[in-house]
Amino acid sequence: MKILIDFFPILLFFGAYKIYDIYIGTGVLMAATVLQMVLIYAIDRKLQMMHKITLGLILAFGTLTLVLHDDRFIKWKPTVLYAAMAIALAVAVWIYKKNFLKMLLGSQMALPEPVWMRLNMMWVVYSAFMALINAYVAAYYSTEAWVNFKLWGYAFPLVFIVGQGFYISRYLTTEDAKTPTP
Repeated sequence: MKILIDFFPILLFFGAYKIYDIYIGTGVLMAATVLQMVLIYAIDRKLQMMHKITLGLILAFGTLTLVLHDDRFIKWKPTVLYAAMAIALAVAVWIYKKNFLKMLLGSQMALPEPVWMRLNMMWVVYSAFMALINAYVAAYYSTEAWVNFKLWGYAFPLVFIVGQGFYISRYLTTEDAKTPTP
């Protein structure tokens, strides 16, 4: 169910774009993202910081797209989001000596410190890659090509997350293994 909630705004955006245009698609994306956040809040009773940032960027860049009637804003939103993630993760670990991934997920899984550092670096590189590839497609290709890239480009995060899952699975221990048996 959660995977459906995660992907329905982009699917609705794609459908609205194909039937109408980028501006109707942008409005649909904005509304669907608000609905998505309401559903996530109803299920989890909270929104993660990433949800709040994503919602804010979609509403801000979507509004600029609609008010100025300029599709460049919505096309550059993913670049801004991914670049901000890469910078925040890098600055946190290299300057402030804080690992945001460990701070966010450390209570959910126990991993050795070097693994947390490698995961953080993987996220920095992945986010920078996604920012660059979106910027390239947004700058050099048509809106049609960018929309198609956004739909089929979801293969990148899926491959990354599955790969990350395989990577960390060998370091995870179950609660049963941590507690001694009587």
